[in-house]
Amino acid sequence: MNKSLMMVIAALLVIVGLVMSGYNNLVEMNENVNGKWSQIENQLQRRNDLIPNLVNTVKGYAAHESDVFKAVADARAKLGGAQSVAEASEADGELSSALSRLLMVAENYPQLQANTNFTQLQDELAGTENRLAVSRQDYNNAVQEFNAKIRQFPTVIYAGMLGFNQRDYFEVPESAKAVPQVQF
Repeated sequence: MNKSLMMVIAALLVIVGLVMSGYNNLVEMNENVNGKWSQIENQLQRRNDLIPNLVNTVKGYAAHESDVFKAVADARAKLGGAQSVAEASEADGELSSALSRLLMVAENYPQLQANTNFTQLQDELAGTENRLAVSRQDYNNAVQEFNAKIRQFPTVIYAGMLGFNQRDYFEVPESAKAVPQVQF
């Protein structure tokens, strides 16, 4: 065999090896992003499961606050139907806003504040919100790492061809960035 042909074959084997290694790395990073997204979904579901109990507890004391209860129900339904990260982010912001209004309503009822079930549910919800915040941060960190990798040389050459595209961040919607107005 010709020496130059052997060098070409060796160079091709090195290139194929690098692409395979890069591909495997991208698969691992993509699965990491998927796993982090699953954690967000788990925490969203946990919060979604707590909300009806919280709403029902508050309803017993503040039955005339139906617009707040409707906003919570509508936001839960929207979050349940979210099909993308962007839709989930938007629905999550709406649900957080509706929950804030629900908790503000609860502040007007001292007997509700003393209710053990309400206090426990509020504590559970606060814990879930903290876990959700950590899950969002972990997800966004994984997305940042993945997105940076597929844009780096030489990965950028083959990432798109192999079906690896940028992933969406879990972003806070504009409506959730507004400072809530609290009036006493």
